[in-house]
Amino acid sequence: MFIKPFSIDIPEHALEELRHRLRNTRLPEPLAGQGWDEGMDMDVLGELLAYWSGAFDWRAQETALNHLPQFVADIGEQQVHFIHQRGVGPNPMPLILTHGWPGSFIEMQRIIPLLTDPASHGGDPADAFDVVVPSLPGYTFSAPFKQSGMGPYEVAGLWGELMTGLGYEQFGAQGGDIGAGVSSWLGVRFPGRVTGIHLNYIPGSYRPPLGETEPALTEAETTFLQRAAAFADAEGAYGHIQRTKPQSLAVGLNDSPAGLLAWMGEKILSWCDTHPAIDRDWLLTNVTLYWLTNCIGSSFRQYVEGSKRPLLFNHGERLKPPVGVALFPKELPMPPRSWVERCCDVKHWTVMPRGWSLCGVGTAGVVGGGYQGIFSQLSLEIQKVLTPPAVIWPSEKLVGIYLCGEGIYPRWAAKRPQTRHLISPGIPQAPVLRLLRSRAGINPLATGGACVLQVGCGYRDRLL
Repeated sequence: MFIKPFSIDIPEHALEELRHRLRNTRLPEPLAGQGWDEGMDMDVLGELLAYWSGAFDWRAQETALNHLPQFVADIGEQQVHFIHQRGVGPNPMPLILTHGWPGSFIEMQRIIPLLTDPASHGGDPADAFDVVVPSLPGYTFSAPFKQSGMGPYEVAGLWGELMTGLGYEQFGAQGGDIGAGVSSWLGVRFPGRVTGIHLNYIPGSYRPPLGETEPALTEAETTFLQRAAAFADAEGAYGHIQRTKPQSLAVGLNDSPAGLLAWMGEKILSWCDTHPAIDRDWLLTNVTLYWLTNCIGSSFRQYVEGSKRPLLFNHGERLKPPVGVALFPKELPMPPRSWVERCCDVKHWTVMPRGWSLCGVGTAGVVGGGYQGIFSQLSLEIQKVLTPPAVIWPSEKLVGIYLCGEGIYPRWAAKRPQTRHLISPGIPQAPVLRLLRSRAGINPLATGGACVLQVGCGYRDRLL
């Protein structure tokens, strides 16, 4: 495998052409009060187009992205663009994160420093990761596949070769949307290499075995299947056309940056939490990358090919690596835990208090040691809940905390010389209690004059 450094350097004439097209956009006339009912809100689109064609500073975004260590690798006949940031710690865990559609590698831009250098963000250097963020084939700077029949299953094989070429025999995998499918296939294809999987979306093609020999559907599972069908009927037109007739759609989007922004932006803004609202510079940087790399058509290929090879399990088949799942309020319909546990060894299941799965705001890492691999929750949204922004537990096993007066005290599994060590006197109890109550395995118990929270997590579980 041949690897060389890569930096983004878009010619000025390409940016001028983009601005020219934006200034000459011809928008349709919406019905009065139509808003978001039938797609992108035309008023919002007009404001974004005005900013994109004028004040938006691509060069500033380009410079920021070039601070990330980027490379391209030739893996057989396939060229793959990726970020490779080594961790700062005694023994960083290799972790590959895979984006989806309508995202790109910049989904992980803000989470990479937290994963690779936790000590600089108030964390423990023992929790550092070596992070690899590849661009899916046909997305931004990764070349598209040259033949049909190359879906998430094949991408997983490519990622396995990439990690081997980087010197990682074992690694964790994380993903959402298409990246969730790729990460799951990594676990199916390489169970001895993948130490754990974290998903912030359960692939839509995932189907456990059902029938007379299998447990009957629970009420929650039946409700989920009904919700998923209703969503597909009301909101799933984009996915249907992208996997059935993508070529016709791609012609229009590939020739009109306004059309591209409307198609991608409507989905991103629909799926993202509004508290906080998505950053428009991030949104436009993502869409600009699609435009400048001419990749909207090739990005649809994963929908086409993925539909031909669903993540279908037969009787007795299971995903062997341990799995952690984060559920975000604005995510597409997500199943109950029981549906996932039919084929997966679910070690961690977290309902996030707010946020969304795009833009790197929700991710997790895998801690090493095979089935000791409990997932550390590293979420920007949890950071935003706390004031000040971080509460870090040391690396010993935490079984609970005391909230007494204005102090927050750890309760360790083993006795320590300072068993009532003060973590922080300045963090209000109310948001901490709300946050911990929302996390699986944590139950508030009244004990004496203090509130004791029993924490059902393992080693290296973190609240950021």
